[in-house]
Amino acid sequence: MSKNKEIMDFAEQAIIHTYNRFPIVLDHGDGVYLYDVDGKKYLDFAAGIAVCALGYNVPEYNQALKDQIDKIIHVSNLYYTEPMAKAANSLIAACGLKKVFFTNSGTEAIEGAIKLARKYAYSRDKGSTDHEIIAMDHSFHGRSIGALSVTGNPHYQEAFKPLIDKIVFAKYNDLEDVKSKITDKTCAIIMETVQGEGGIYPAQADFIKGVRKLCDDHDILLILDEIQCGMGRSGKMFAYEYFGIKPDILTAAKALGCGVPLGAFVAGEKVENTLEAGDHGSTYGGNPFATAAANAVFDLFEKKHVLENVNTVAPYLAQKLDELKDKYDFIVDSRGLGLMRGLEFSCPVGPIVSGCIKNGLIVISAGTNVIRFVPPLVITKENVDEMVEVLDKVLAEM
Repeated sequence: MSKNKEIMDFAEQAIIHTYNRFPIVLDHGDGVYLYDVDGKKYLDFAAGIAVCALGYNVPEYNQALKDQIDKIIHVSNLYYTEPMAKAANSLIAACGLKKVFFTNSGTEAIEGAIKLARKYAYSRDKGSTDHEIIAMDHSFHGRSIGALSVTGNPHYQEAFKPLIDKIVFAKYNDLEDVKSKITDKTCAIIMETVQGEGGIYPAQADFIKGVRKLCDDHDILLILDEIQCGMGRSGKMFAYEYFGIKPDILTAAKALGCGVPLGAFVAGEKVENTLEAGDHGSTYGGNPFATAAANAVFDLFEKKHVLENVNTVAPYLAQKLDELKDKYDFIVDSRGLGLMRGLEFSCPVGPIVSGCIKNGLIVISAGTNVIRFVPPLVITKENVDEMVEVLDKVLAEM
């Protein structure tokens, strides 16, 4: 029996089966490659679902965490720490908003954003609690009850109802449909700047600018979920920068900690003082270990010129994926932004993803018929060529 099989069987005895995991046990990584416990090497074009932006075994990142372990890991939010203060100011500088609340995950960031929006409307309307939030069809914001409530996929919701109420869904990239859903009770509009699980759909410029104007005209808060597409993946620190707008509330996570669990919701000027002592909390959120990771990430983004690399490699990745689309008639679309790309197929992609893994390439799906490419942001054009060679081989065998 291989070591992979032995550990998988051992895990299945004890772990709740909410994931259909692939049959490999990953052991360590180096650069943009991962290795399983049997020593097999994999080129990683998933980055832990867009988390490991710097790749693996990065000496400066590792050392920053080791140094913090030798100081202090956790103290709770009853006290200040220097890593938290530095990380908060770095995030504010990166996104252009005003105040940060650190969480442990993207889902928790969404929960905080919903609470912040509702508290703003509650305070503005002198205690009214009948406000509505507009969310988008085919969106994904997380698995908790609050995040599920604004996730536009009934399949994820069915077994867990009742969810929080007064959520209205509109069509993504359809400004007129959003406009038709606004009432005098609407307090917020929440959407991903680039839809991820929904199939890798970037916001269209007229749409996102139009939504921003609707929010301005009606005193509605715009919440942008950049948990997956933010932190440099688009080629800018945050994808909304392409459109010359800002959200009232931003959610971030994934690459913010590059593997250490860390998320945040960030308040703009309109809502920076809305939450008061006792309104929200997190035992672990923003602890010195997690925020030391964020500080290393911000430092290394600058030192390694990560945004410049994304803007160099992303057009090459798009070109190579377009070439595959032209070569195979069962690929119906190639789309995305920066190093967040999707290939849409006319068939389920599960067998393709499995075939890639067997051939030493890790990719993941978005829905049933889209392969998602969210590699470390430090990949090279040579890595793209290596990926395409494997994927082309697997597609040819179909």
